[in-house]
Amino acid sequence: MPQSVYQRLLGDDFARLAPELRDYFSAPPAGSVGRGHGVFETAGSRTRWLAPVFTLLARRRILFPEYATDVPFTVTNIPGPGDGLSSRREFHFPGRDRVMHDTMHVIDGRLHDFLGRRGGLEVRLAVTVGTDGALRMASDAAWLHLRGLRLPLPALLSARVFLHESRADGRQRVDVRMRHPLFGEIFRYAGTFSYAYEPLP
Repeated sequence: MPQSVYQRLLGDDFARLAPELRDYFSAPPAGSVGRGHGVFETAGSRTRWLAPVFTLLARRRILFPEYATDVPFTVTNIPGPGDGLSSRREFHFPGRDRVMHDTMHVIDGRLHDFLGRRGGLEVRLAVTVGTDGALRMASDAAWLHLRGLRLPLPALLSARVFLHESRADGRQRVDVRMRHPLFGEIFRYAGTFSYAYEPLP
């Protein structure tokens, strides 16, 4: 079975992940997708003055302006394109759904996340496995892809992303936070879900 981007990146450390996380971060078997269902106890941004920016990003399926608690969600992991791994996260807010899309690739031994339908925002992530079997990621660089150009984003213009994936009573727990150097935490989603492989439709 082909290895996922996380298996290639972590090497022997991949085996240190909690069992629930190993399933999630492995490559789905041929002819299948990985799908998770759960509830976020919190999802979105409480920073209302940034709503116009998040509305624009929602059109590109990067972020969204809504904020709510107890938000049902679905995550689908699909191999590709190439040797990458694509994810689609659907947030079921009252009255409307929001979608976030991203694709992970290993580039020069580092994990790069391309966010949005066209991968217009690129984020580089440092990845570590904790002694408790949890996975932690922290961004340390970002680029904007615009008209064929790859433009580095200065630290003062870009928020850092922090992700913590762990197990919780047989389920998987995810906590993702975006923190701006000047404005603090500007976006977060956190909750638990179950995950399994399903045949391709």
